[in-house]
Amino acid sequence: MASDETERLLDEIGRLLGQDRDCPRHDTLLYAELDHDMIGESIFKDLDDRVLYRRPVIPDLPYALHDLWKAQTGTERWMEMEYLLRDGRFEVVYFHPDAIDPDTDLVERRARSGLRHFGPMPIIYPPWTCEPHELDYDQ
Repeated sequence: MASDETERLLDEIGRLLGQDRDCPRHDTLLYAELDHDMIGESIFKDLDDRVLYRRPVIPDLPYALHDLWKAQTGTERWMEMEYLLRDGRFEVVYFHPDAIDPDTDLVERRARSGLRHFGPMPIIYPPWTCEPHELDYDQ
């Protein structure tokens, strides 16, 4: 993938993450897992004394992630990524399949990612619901 296209897609991901009206100015971590026919995004916000998990309800985010993943050249694509948005700048780390421990599940890898970036703060998850309009992050 051309560097310009990579930068454009990464900038687009940052713009999309910045659309969170409830927590727009907080440091944001996107942990994403991609494979053929599968995109899983997890979004975390640093609230200084705790980390808030945000269900991804950004309609264009999966498309931007898929475009970034699909546009890679070569035989080995990354499978997971961390995208940290802090002070208007982003940092990205890609994880290729050979770097992912098959004995750890996604939940564990995602939690370790939050710990790496935000330290040992509690992570607050909203109650589980299938209806996006029922989400309540005021805990």
